[in-house]
Amino acid sequence: MFSGIIEALGKVERIQKENDNIHFTFSCPFTHELKIDQSVAHNGVCLTVVDIQGDQYTVTAIGETLRKTNLGQLQTDQIVNLERCVRLGDRIDGHMVQGHVDTTAVCIAKEDQNGSWLFRFEYTPHPDFITVKKGSITINGVSLTVVDSEKSSFSVAIIPFTYVHTNFQTIEVGNHVNLEFDIIGKYVARFVTFAS
Repeated sequence: MFSGIIEALGKVERIQKENDNIHFTFSCPFTHELKIDQSVAHNGVCLTVVDIQGDQYTVTAIGETLRKTNLGQLQTDQIVNLERCVRLGDRIDGHMVQGHVDTTAVCIAKEDQNGSWLFRFEYTPHPDFITVKKGSITINGVSLTVVDSEKSSFSVAIIPFTYVHTNFQTIEVGNHVNLEFDIIGKYVARFVTFAS
């Protein structure tokens, strides 16, 4: 489990395709603390560390993961948001994040609000994909609060600290991001579907 509080930015060092899979090699400030078989969220996608060489480590994304996320669009030297799993006893400063991306969304607006940024994202609607005003949403692994919610779009406000310390600084209109909807909302949606 993750909290949606980004720990560091990682850089894509190498991309190697193998059949339907892609092996991504990253560098980041905490590589020396990683262990083989450890889970790390990359833009909100939980991936397993399979190799560590010096200050770089490698993870593998399978075809299913690549189809549901924006990882297949990554390029060398691009930055990603990184978070290691929450440890028992830690504070969860964001919200409960599983690292299981539901879908991608496209940025349709980015507005500089003189001290913060307002982003609007649009996604293909689905009964399980629910946002509510002042509810939680995870974008590229970042735990955020929904400003306003429509059937297939929503907006979030980004404070300067988050803008500088995540890859929100690189998101522009037309870019795709990973979305993980709030787990409580997903359970409620499923309950309503089966109860009716």
